[in-house]
Amino acid sequence: MGTDFKKLQNGSDIRGVSLEGIKGESVNLGKTEAEALSAGFVEWLCRKTGKDPDRLTVSVGTDSRLSKDMLREAVTGVLTACGLKVFDCGMASTPAMFMSTVFPEYGCDGAVMITASHLPFNRNGFKYFDKDGGLNKKDIAEIISYAEAVSDAGSAEGGRQAAAGGNKVAGQLIKADLIDTYSAFLRKKIIDEVNSPENREKPLAGLKIVVDAGNGAGGFYASKILEPLGADVSGSQFLEPDGSFPNHAPNPENKEAMASICSRVVESGADLGLIFDTDVDRSSAVDRNGKEISRNGIVAMAAALIAKEHPGTTVVTDSITSDQLTEYLEQCLGLKHLRFKRGYKNVINKSIELNAEGTDSQLAIETSGHAAYKENYFLDDGAYLATKIVIKAAQLKAQGEGIEVLLSSMKEPDEAVEVRFPIAGENFGEYGEEVLCGLKEWAEAHAAEGVSVVEPNYEGVRLNFRRSGLSGWCLLRKSLHDPIMPLNVEVTEGSCQEILGEIRGFLEKYPRVSVK
Repeated sequence: MGTDFKKLQNGSDIRGVSLEGIKGESVNLGKTEAEALSAGFVEWLCRKTGKDPDRLTVSVGTDSRLSKDMLREAVTGVLTACGLKVFDCGMASTPAMFMSTVFPEYGCDGAVMITASHLPFNRNGFKYFDKDGGLNKKDIAEIISYAEAVSDAGSAEGGRQAAAGGNKVAGQLIKADLIDTYSAFLRKKIIDEVNSPENREKPLAGLKIVVDAGNGAGGFYASKILEPLGADVSGSQFLEPDGSFPNHAPNPENKEAMASICSRVVESGADLGLIFDTDVDRSSAVDRNGKEISRNGIVAMAAALIAKEHPGTTVVTDSITSDQLTEYLEQCLGLKHLRFKRGYKNVINKSIELNAEGTDSQLAIETSGHAAYKENYFLDDGAYLATKIVIKAAQLKAQGEGIEVLLSSMKEPDEAVEVRFPIAGENFGEYGEEVLCGLKEWAEAHAAEGVSVVEPNYEGVRLNFRRSGLSGWCLLRKSLHDPIMPLNVEVTEGSCQEILGEIRGFLEKYPRVSVK
């Protein structure tokens, strides 16, 4: 078919172009590719579980993307042709799809979420799950190798037969409203934990909450969870699914998206705002004053919600978190902070690894809003984090307080910037590594000027700057997938531009790095 399936792998996800409409971006994830990948997933799941295809149950769901129906039909067509029992869950969230392997009424061996998270309208992709959670990079690479074999066989039907192993039993396709089941699960959690003596069944009565779904799949959180429990959600916005994303990018990290919900919270006089990405595996919040709780703030919030129950637990975060966050986690909450690598699967896997080694780690969270609690299967679930925030907001409301009180002792940097330096040419990963080695040597040579290398450090090179009139840090790293070196800089005294100028000066001796 000519498809380079390896180019569709994006870490632990599949992502590609599924619609025409953006100049220079040709479709590489259409019906044919979806069928081959689905056959590959069946093969992978058979090997993982030791089951024949006709003994497997898999759920399939989508977000609001315009290409969702085309891809869903391709996926479910292959799965049923292979003999599987398939739940067609329609529009759902990524975390809900994993929960189909947990909820006994579904009992799925695996799940497929059709989504490309916050990417533009023409993109789509797949996130795969089994009972152990989201698949890892190695698993996706294996699925791709199976898909390539199907592709080489020359037809989707050949791929179906190959995945079925000669199985002639027809599969089942069953319509299911997984989001109803999932919403009931979260409603029960709110009822039980708020435990309102005045109004047990309506524990959110008197609480006004703005939900911004960004026209993704998250509108259910307002209509199926908050409103039935008594919350006023009248100020909510962009709840209607629309895969053209007409209002703002469905992304809590997007400045325009955050500005939109912040102003909406203030305008509507809400107690709290919640914003989700397209497939609801990420979320951030806004306090009643219209201040965003995102990036370092959402990490701090997620940790504060479990600090009392799990004193001393280790919180694993990505590499770009601030010194002020570490101070808050360790000195204010009494927790431990392990700053690890970018990539939500990296932080989740590290937290799981720590627990296996005997170190209690209850939370893995990336500043993008991917938050995974041990109590919730280490599933990065934006709606689950939102639910924990809502529970605390209801408890604080009864005391006349707002959610912002939890973060009142957290300091913030005076200034923070991120700059992305492109790398030209081939083998950009190797070249980036050369740059990082050079930066360590540069820092050691400038130790007398208040520059030091931060250790331990698990990604890129992190430097502290401590001199008269300047106190801050920077992290230079390689992008996970692109020919770019992002640089994050924060200061509590002085200017980010001073640190940025020194790093730019260092980078000038590397001609393939653009410092403009």
